[in-house]
Amino acid sequence: MAGRRRPVTTTTATLVSLKLSLLRNGLRGSKGRRAAYLTTLIVVLLVAALQLLGLIALRGTAHAATLSVILTAVLALGWAVMPLFFPSGDETLDPTRLVMLPLRPQPLVRGLLVASLVGIGPLFTLCLAVGAVISLAHGAAAYATAILAVALTLLTCVALARAVAAANIRLLTSRKGRDLAVLSGLVIAIGAQVVNFGARELGSSGGFGALDPAGDVLSWIPPASAIGAVDAVSHGAYAAATARLAICAAALAALLHVWQRTLTRLMTSPDGSTLQAAEPTRTKRTSRGPRLLPAGRTGTVMERSLRYVWRDPKTKAAWVTSLAIGLIVPVFNALQGTGSIYFACFAAGMLGIQMYNQFGQDTSAFWMVAMTISSTRDAYVELRGRALALLTITLPYATLVTVVTTAMLGDWRALPEVLGLSFALLGAMLATGAWSSARFPYSIPQEGYKNVAPGQAGLAWISIFGGMVAAALLCAPVIAFTIWLHVSDESSATWLLLPLGTTYGAALTLAGLRLAAPRTATRLPEILTAVSKG
Repeated sequence: MAGRRRPVTTTTATLVSLKLSLLRNGLRGSKGRRAAYLTTLIVVLLVAALQLLGLIALRGTAHAATLSVILTAVLALGWAVMPLFFPSGDETLDPTRLVMLPLRPQPLVRGLLVASLVGIGPLFTLCLAVGAVISLAHGAAAYATAILAVALTLLTCVALARAVAAANIRLLTSRKGRDLAVLSGLVIAIGAQVVNFGARELGSSGGFGALDPAGDVLSWIPPASAIGAVDAVSHGAYAAATARLAICAAALAALLHVWQRTLTRLMTSPDGSTLQAAEPTRTKRTSRGPRLLPAGRTGTVMERSLRYVWRDPKTKAAWVTSLAIGLIVPVFNALQGTGSIYFACFAAGMLGIQMYNQFGQDTSAFWMVAMTISSTRDAYVELRGRALALLTITLPYATLVTVVTTAMLGDWRALPEVLGLSFALLGAMLATGAWSSARFPYSIPQEGYKNVAPGQAGLAWISIFGGMVAAALLCAPVIAFTIWLHVSDESSATWLLLPLGTTYGAALTLAGLRLAAPRTATRLPEILTAVSKG
C-alpha cells in the first residue's frame, strides 16, 4: 500500500509558527515576563484604540491630512531606530541564528516579513494606519486606495526595521554595538523635551496650520506617501495619488532588495570570530605619554573609575542619561521662555547621583578592591579617588551648563551665585553618596535593563532618595543665605556665594568621606555580599 504523502510545510508557515512558539514559550518561562508582556500589550492596545478614535474624530477637519501624514512619518522613524537601541528586544531580529539552515534568501525574506507582522508593534502600526486612512478617505476610490495604503504602510515599516537590523546585526551583537542601547535614554530624554517644546511652539503659533508645510513635504516620503495618496484621491488628484503610491511601493521593493542582499552576505561570509585567528598579532603600544592623574592609589582609583564610565555599559548608560538631562532641563526651559537660571543646578544634581552606590557599580569585581582595604586610611583613599574621578567630569560640566544657561537668559550677574549653589549641592551629594555607598550598598545586574537586583529595591530607594533628602538639608544654610541676600536688597553681594558655596561644598565632601571611611572598612564583608547578588 502506497504511503501517505506528507504535507508540505512552506518556509513562511514554519517561520510564523516559530515566532508564535517563541512568544508562547517566553510567556511560560517567567511570571514576571508574562506580567510585563501582558501589561505592555494592554497599554499598547489602549493607546492604539485612543489614537484610532482620535484620528477618526479628525475626519473632515482641515488639518486631518497633515496630522495623519506626520504621525505616520514619526512612527516609521521609530521603526528605523528602535532595532539599533533595543537589539535584544526581539530575538527574531537576529538573522545569524538561521545561517546554518539550508534556506535561500528569497523565501527566507518572504517568511521573515510575514512572521514580523506578528507582534505588538505591527498591531499598533496597523491601528494608526487604519485610523489615518479613515480620517482621510471620502468616496469609493479613496477607500479602495486606503486598503492598499494600509498594506504598504505596514509592510514598509516592518521591512525598514528588518533591513536596518540585518545591516547592523554584527555590530549590535558585539560588546561595542550593545553600547548603542546607552543612547536610548538620551533619545527618550531629548525626544520628550522636543515634543514639549514643539507643543508650546504650536500653541503659540496659532494651531496646526503651522505644520502644513512639513506635512506637504512628508506626504511624498514613504511610508507617509501612502497615507498622502488617500488624501489625494479624496480631492480628485489621481495622478499625485498614483505617484505617491508608486514611491511607497518602490521604497518597499528597495528595502526588500537590500534586506535580501544583506541576508545573503550574512549567510555566506565569515564573521570576525573566524577571522581573528588569521589576523596578525598587533604590537601593543607601551608608551602612554605623560600621566595626568595623581600618583599612588588615588590616581589608580581615579583611572579605574573613569575606565568604568567609558567601558561598562550600565555605568555609561547612567552617565549619559545624567549628562543629557542635566543639560536638557535648563536649556529647553530657557528656550521656552519659562526657564530660571537656577535650573542650571540640575547638572550638578544629576551627576552627583553617580556618587551613590559606588561599590555596587563594581558588582562582584568589588572583592578585588576589598582585598586592598585593610584600614580606615585605605577606605578613605579609595573613596577619595572615586570622588575625585567624579569631580573630574562634574566640575567642568556643571560650570559649562551654568554658563550656557546664563548666556541664554542674559543674566550674567547671577552667574557667581548659581555656580556657588551648584558647587555646594555637588559637595553635599558627594558627602551623602559616600556615606550611603557604605551604609546601603546594592547590586546592579549586568544583564538586561534592571538597575537593581531582585529583593534590593528598598535599599536602592533608601540609598538614593534618602541621600538626596539629606543633601538638600545640608544645602539649607547656603540656600537660606541666598534668600536672605535677595530679600534684604543685598543683591550686589551675591558674588560671595561663589567662594562660600565652593568652600562649603568642599568641606562637606571631606567630612562625608571621613565619616564613610571607617564604616566602609568595618563593613567590607556585608558590602561584598550585597553587591555580589546580581
